Amino acid sequence: MNAFGLIQIGLILSSTTIISSPQCNHLPLQQRKVIENSLRLLDKMGKEFPQQCLRDKMSFRFPTQVLQPRQKETVGVAIEEILQHIFYIFSKNLTLAAWDRTVLDQFQNALYLQIEQLEACVIEKHTQHCWSKEVSRLKLKKYFRKIDCFLKDKQHDLCSWEISRAEMRRCLQLIDKVTRKLKN
Repeated sequence: MNAFGLIQIGLILSSTTIISSPQCNHLPLQQRKVIENSLRLLDKMGKEFPQQCLRDKMSFRFPTQVLQPRQKETVGVAIEEILQHIFYIFSKNLTLAAWDRTVLDQFQNALYLQIEQLEACVIEKHTQHCWSKEVSRLKLKKYFRKIDCFLKDKQHDLCSWEISRAEMRRCLQLIDKVTRKLKN
């Protein structure tokens, strides 16, 4: 399945809830391990942040409130959506990114597997429970659209990719922080 198809499938799930099954009960621990691995791969795929890119640095303002809902189930749905967006960003025009392609492939595969794990624990259910209403979903979509537009405006140049990579690192760190809290 291509990246676009994966994103479409994920975005079709407009309202979801987590199934309570044995494999899903250990999901926060599994997510932490995958996120830690993804962060390591993200660091490994590129070099240090280029100094010449500091002038282009931009604040995208991640909507942290989407990871702070009162219900554990909605956090899982939000994490799935975030990972889908990250996968989509890293499946785009990467020709000017000076990254190790093997590590990039490993990163994409890790994201894909995590999305599949989350999808296995999430079922479509049309209820009024639309994970913190549709507002959270729209906030995430707006956030990732800013990143996508930034990449396009900068013509997917090296600095725009490095800035985006740093921002995706921040997203993964926020997910890691939330999954650590869910375990407790």
